[in-house]
Amino acid sequence: MLSSSKISMRRQLLLGILMPVLLLVGLNAWSLYEEALNASDVAYDRSLLASAKTISEQLDVDGYDDLAQIRALVPYAATEAFEADNQSRLYYKVSHLNGRVVSGFADMPAWKGQIPAKPAYAALVDFYNDRYLNEEVRVATLLQPVVSETGRAMAVIQVAETLELRQALARELLVGTLWRQALLLGIIALVVVGVVQRATQPVRELSEHLENRSEHDLAPLSFADAPQEIQPLIQATNHVMQKLQSLLAQQKGFVRDAAHQLRTPLTVLKLQVQSAQRGDLTSDQALHDIGLTIDRATQLVNQMLALAKVEQLSVASQAVVSDFSEVARQVALELAPLMAARNLDFEMSTSPSHVLAPDWMLRELTRNLLDNAIRHSPFQGRLKLSIASLDDCVIFNLRDEGPGLTADMQARLFQPFSAGDTRHGSGLGLSICLGIVQSLHGEIRLTNDPMPGASSGLNCEVQFKLAA
Repeated sequence: MLSSSKISMRRQLLLGILMPVLLLVGLNAWSLYEEALNASDVAYDRSLLASAKTISEQLDVDGYDDLAQIRALVPYAATEAFEADNQSRLYYKVSHLNGRVVSGFADMPAWKGQIPAKPAYAALVDFYNDRYLNEEVRVATLLQPVVSETGRAMAVIQVAETLELRQALARELLVGTLWRQALLLGIIALVVVGVVQRATQPVRELSEHLENRSEHDLAPLSFADAPQEIQPLIQATNHVMQKLQSLLAQQKGFVRDAAHQLRTPLTVLKLQVQSAQRGDLTSDQALHDIGLTIDRATQLVNQMLALAKVEQLSVASQAVVSDFSEVARQVALELAPLMAARNLDFEMSTSPSHVLAPDWMLRELTRNLLDNAIRHSPFQGRLKLSIASLDDCVIFNLRDEGPGLTADMQARLFQPFSAGDTRHGSGLGLSICLGIVQSLHGEIRLTNDPMPGASSGLNCEVQFKLAA
């Protein structure tokens, strides 16, 4: 069941569209920041390498290899020229290959890496991130051969720079991009809101139209210009309205006919009571006539209730399998006294025949058909009932020697309150049978087909699909 607390369709569409976009924007921002840091590293690494090369030009050496003594005369101006502004600080250290410090910040972490196989520059340089003085720094380590007239050695020149300037550049690029993406996201949100508002307009118009309708107006909805997505909803609504209209019309007709039919026995009953009170008839005769009238009224009410129950229930909601032959034998046993009263020659042949139907429906169907045949059969007449399975069908066949059907009766046979002889029935039995057969998706036929040796007779045939 839908609830007003459920999230609206418009909000679902907005969240469904904007949340993935917002997620992509977040991932793109993170990726952009990383790319900006890498780009700033590439740009400022070149400056670090230039600082290291400048320092290497201020080196001299005496002695060779392990006995060499490297001398460095590196003024602060040599590194100050490469500082872009006051946001970052530069540190350097010159040492022998064995780690012995020559000049600079002696407490800088020693180089423990290796020169890349394919360096980005034409120099023996290694770039990496490290920590110095509790700060993140970017370090360029240059292996520089130092040669003089009096010696030869390999110097290790380390130049470190704090990351403030690089991070500031990356943040500047990120903030600029985020502003543009936020503006783009806002535009997308406005467009989505407008499109969703316009797309859901037909639904709101349909809801308003239904809300303003009278409770008695069940005419089909006319929304030919509605989008294809809500056409199935409109068609389903029209289908439901058509069913309601048919049901209401059927109920009105049934109530009208029932009121008319009940008025007659009640009027007769009142007249019989008045006649008995006046003494027109003996008490026994008056009670007998009143009893017959009450019996007919009771039968009418019971059949009206059965017809209403058949019209409201469907076999789809009661998917049970019943043995038609067993139900028919039980009903025939119940009606045996009526057959005996008319001295009928009753013959019955059945075989197990399972039908997808509730037991009470098959019982009501058999009782009405068999009772109708008994009432219309002549005294000492023949009555034959058979139930058999043929291929995928169950065939119920009931034959009598009654007067059969006239052309007028055949035209209005299954209509409510259309009995051939109103003195012996209400005319609802066959209407009940038709309702049961239709709800079970079967077929019923009544034809004038006398049995051998009879001058008249009615043949009733009902077919159902055999249950799996």
